[in-house]
Amino acid sequence: MCRCVSASRDLSEVCKGCLECSGDNGCLKCPEKLFLFIHREGMRHHGSCLHACPAGYYGVRGQDINRCIKCKTPDCERCFSKDFCMKCKEGFQLFKGKCLTSCPEGTIPHLMDCIEGCVLSEWSEWSSCSHNGLSCGHRWGVQTRSRELSRTGPEEPSVCPALSETQNCRLRKRCPGGKRN
Repeated sequence: MCRCVSASRDLSEVCKGCLECSGDNGCLKCPEKLFLFIHREGMRHHGSCLHACPAGYYGVRGQDINRCIKCKTPDCERCFSKDFCMKCKEGFQLFKGKCLTSCPEGTIPHLMDCIEGCVLSEWSEWSSCSHNGLSCGHRWGVQTRSRELSRTGPEEPSVCPALSETQNCRLRKRCPGGKRN
């Protein structure tokens, strides 16, 4: 049952999902399982009842009300609590709930995280360019390079970055003497 305070707006749309609502400010109170998300619209605040908090906010369940609270770290896109980030904004690496501009000593960057325990050798040189074992007679071939995983810590080797890479490369379309090598 919704307890609504009338204003000039259409209350059915403004008060959708609310237990208590104001035509000017939207939801004031939400059903037990939903979160109250209050966002600013110009000089006014407007409340909405949501199943999950939007990016940049986390949910706090309380005895009387569940609220969406803004992440305190400006570099954080999704957080678990005010100071514990789960996903960083572009250009930052996640390490133990913090968003950093670069990974700390003893860790390596992988996707958007800093991973501990993956100790990798340097990349090998690129292999020679070939197409199905042939070094000419085709326009494109592939070459690969690899590195070794010398030690793992608490992380599973499957979360460590790739141990090999492949890239396209140009071959000579014509082979010397007209033969395919």
